[in-house]
Amino acid sequence: MLKLLRIIFSVIVISLAGYGLINENFEFQPVMMLFLSLVMLLMGIEEFQKGKKGTGWLSIGVFIFILFVSMKGFILN
Repeated sequence: MLKLLRIIFSVIVISLAGYGLINENFEFQPVMMLFLSLVMLLMGIEEFQKGKKGTGWLSIGVFIFILFVSMKGFILN
């Protein structure tokens, strides 16, 4: 289930990034960052389940940072 969600969120991130690059329209960038943070959260949870705590904590830290950047993007736009 986590792997399926990670794949779906990754496809959304790649689609939004591609749209922004092709059309030079970056208004969806905060949404892309939000989905990217969710991908990192899911990766962190998967790493914890595999027993890799170091990588899991790193992914959770990256999730928090990207979530913060995404929220700043929503507030400033």
